[in-house]
Amino acid sequence: MADVIDYKIYGDDMQIVQIGLDPNEAVRAEVGTMMYMTHGIEMQTNTGGGIFKGFKRMLTGDGFFITSFLYKGEEKGYVGFGAPYPGKVIPLDLTELGGTFICQKDAFLCAAAGIDIDIAFTRKLGAGLFGGEGFILQKLSGDGLAFIHAGGTVIARTLQPGETLRVDTGCIAAFAPTVSYDIKFIGGFTNALFGGEGIFLATLTGPGKIYLQSLPFSRLADRIQAASVKHNRGEKQGAAGIGGELLGGILGGDRRF
Repeated sequence: MADVIDYKIYGDDMQIVQIGLDPNEAVRAEVGTMMYMTHGIEMQTNTGGGIFKGFKRMLTGDGFFITSFLYKGEEKGYVGFGAPYPGKVIPLDLTELGGTFICQKDAFLCAAAGIDIDIAFTRKLGAGLFGGEGFILQKLSGDGLAFIHAGGTVIARTLQPGETLRVDTGCIAAFAPTVSYDIKFIGGFTNALFGGEGIFLATLTGPGKIYLQSLPFSRLADRIQAASVKHNRGEKQGAAGIGGELLGGILGGDRRF
């Protein structure tokens, strides 16, 4: 049974979650997400359930280790966790959500001690071959609170039985296990060549609750990388131009050199 923890979310676009712990209560979190903690909280870093568990976590893009924060003081202890890029913190009460919820890899932020963090493969091979971010997903199981992070603006929707929504694979933040997930080819040569959004989309079919994110980390990373390459290329061209002017001045007998 998971520990019963309190929480409060601060901020708007760069949110953090503060967890309140009673004596001997604990919260588990990704390594490197802790912002602050009050006196009396002890950190215990391990694989979260053996070496195999650590390797399984690595498959989802998370670290090999996970950190537990156990409160050994009196009255109340607090620990705060922050996400690595702009977005929202989504609280998931697994007791109300049927005990299990599926989320995008790298989405897990923290959870009450007793919540199991595992991996969930998609049902079909096609999703694995073409799904990009959607191939390996995280599965949160238990009867307490878990917190995930989604990039940008978050939209929560409840799909009715048979209702279908086609979504960019990276824009899926989390969904109920009752939601059917598949990857489908959108077709069309011009879509593939000029669409800019990829030629495969995820298809979510209800019933069940879903969370969508407007700024998946993969999209943010791609834009940063593209801007960095363009900037570096511009610096090299600028340096080459300056070098050419210096060499031309020297060979041409410019008295400045």
